[in-house]
Amino acid sequence: MLAKFRQYFIQTYTQLSSMLALRENIPSFSLRFCNTKSDFRINEFTDKYLSHRKAEFTEKLEIISSTYQPTIPIYRVTNSEGQFIDPNYDLDLTKEIAIKMYQNMITLHQMDKILYDSQRQGRISFYLTNTGEEAAQIGSTAALEDTDLIYGQYRETGSLLYRGFPLENFMHQCYGNAKDIGGGKQMPIHYGSSEHHFVTISSTLATQLPQAVGSAYAFKREKNGRIVLAYFGEGAASEGDAHGAMNMASTLKCPVIFFCRNNGYAISTPTTEQYGGDGIAGKAIGYGIHVIRVDGNDLIAVYNATKAARQMAMENEPILIEAMTYRLGHHSTSDDSTAYRSNEEVNIWQQNDNPIIRFRTVLQNMEWWNDEEEMVYRQKAQKEIMKAFLYAEKIPKPNILSMFDDVYKEMPKNLQEQRDELAEHLNNYGRYYPMKNFEGT
Repeated sequence: MLAKFRQYFIQTYTQLSSMLALRENIPSFSLRFCNTKSDFRINEFTDKYLSHRKAEFTEKLEIISSTYQPTIPIYRVTNSEGQFIDPNYDLDLTKEIAIKMYQNMITLHQMDKILYDSQRQGRISFYLTNTGEEAAQIGSTAALEDTDLIYGQYRETGSLLYRGFPLENFMHQCYGNAKDIGGGKQMPIHYGSSEHHFVTISSTLATQLPQAVGSAYAFKREKNGRIVLAYFGEGAASEGDAHGAMNMASTLKCPVIFFCRNNGYAISTPTTEQYGGDGIAGKAIGYGIHVIRVDGNDLIAVYNATKAARQMAMENEPILIEAMTYRLGHHSTSDDSTAYRSNEEVNIWQQNDNPIIRFRTVLQNMEWWNDEEEMVYRQKAQKEIMKAFLYAEKIPKPNILSMFDDVYKEMPKNLQEQRDELAEHLNNYGRYYPMKNFEGT
C-alpha cells in the first residue's frame, strides 16, 4: 500500500511541477526519497546549491589553492610566423572568405591611420585605433551569421566593416555631420547600424553585456535561430555589469557569446593589476558557462573558436571566448601609452606577432595571395578611404535644432520651450555664430 502511494505521489508531484513551470515560466522542481540523512544532505547541496554538481562531505579541513585547477590553454592554429602548427591541418575556409577577411584587415588598418592623423590635425575630435586587434574582430564576426546580433564596446570597427558598413558611414559618424545615421549626437567611433545588426556603441563600460543577455533571452523565447555576441575588454570584465550578465546568461541559459578582447591594458592598467586567477576565462567556469581561450592574433583560430561557440550558443548554452591579443596603438587620441609602457615592448609585439602579417603569410603559402595583389589592393583601399573621408568633410553639421529630436517619442513641454528659445536666439543673433557650418540654418 505504501509503495503504491509513493508511486502515485511522485507521479502527481512531477506532473504538477511541469504544469507550474509551463504556466509560470519557472524552473521545474523534483522530489527524491533518500535512504539516509547523509544522502539527503548530499542531494540537497548538489541540487539546491551546486547546479547538480555532486559534492561529497569531508572531515578534512582544506583550503583550496587558487591554482587548484590547471590553467586554461590557449588554442591556436598557426604560430606567430604564420606557419601551421600541424602541417597536415585542413583549413576550413574558402579562398573567397579568407581573402575577404584579409582585405578587411588591410582596410581597417589604413582607415585607422587616416582617421588618427585627421584627429591630430584637428579635423575630427577623437579617435581610437584597432591596431593589433584586427584578427580578433574580423575573425569572430566572419564566423557568425549576418543576422546574429552584435553588441560592441568601442574597438570593433572591423566587425562592422566586415558586414558591409559603408566607408562613407564611418566617416560621417566620425565627423558627426548631417549624413550620420546617429544624427551627429555621438562622439566619434560610436557606430551603430540596425541594417547590419550592430547595436550602437555606448561609452560606459560593460553596459552592453546585460543588454546582450536580455536580447539573447528574447531570441531564445522567440526561437528565431539567432544568437548574440557581445564584445568587451578585460578591463570591462571588472565592472559589476559583466558579473551580473554572466550570471544571468548562466541561469537563464541564453544563446550568447561573451567575447573578451584581452589586449593587455585597460587604458593604462596592466592585466597584472586588473585581476588575479586564470584571467577572464577562469571566471566563466565559476559562473557555470563554457569557455574557450584563443590566440587573438591567429585569425584562423579566432574564426574556428567563434564558429564552435556559435554552435553551442544555438543550443542555449552561453559561452565565453577570451582572445589573447595586444593593443599596438595608444588607447585613444587622448592617451599617451609611453607613460606606462616602453616603446621597446610595443616594437617587440609589432615585429613578432602582427596579426595582419601573420595571416598574409598563410595566404601566400597557400598561393592565394601575392605581392602584386597586395600592392594593388592597398592602393585601391587608400583611394576609397580618402574619397569617403574628403566627401564627409564637406557635409555640414546637422541642423542645430535637431538636437532636440529623437529624445522622446513626443517632445515634452519643457523641451519644446527650450527649443523655441534657442530658435529665437539664433534668429536674433545667428550672425555671431558659424551658422554656415550647419544644415538648414
